[in-house]
Amino acid sequence: MPQIKALSDTLRSVAAPGMSPKALRAAVRDRHPDASKKDIVRAAFYALIEEQSQDLACLAELHGFALVERVSEDERTIKVDGHKKKPRRAKTAEAVAGEALN
Repeated sequence: MPQIKALSDTLRSVAAPGMSPKALRAAVRDRHPDASKKDIVRAAFYALIEEQSQDLACLAELHGFALVERVSEDERTIKVDGHKKKPRRAKTAEAVAGEALN
């Protein structure tokens, strides 16, 4: 948790409106070279949830960063295969005749 707190503080200090996620990660890694992308994203969520800030532009930037990075990470880890429908069997003449009688 101390590392997340330090990353969170760094994110708050470097986040600026209009900053791209890549630039934000690079700025954090300048100060914390051993931080993983996952740790930086967690710290961004921590900065939004646990800490109180009066800087709304910073919060908006962190919120956008955290969501974009979380979604891109989730898309890479979740693999969804298409659902294949079973082919319909053709009804036999006897089945059609049986339905007509009922």
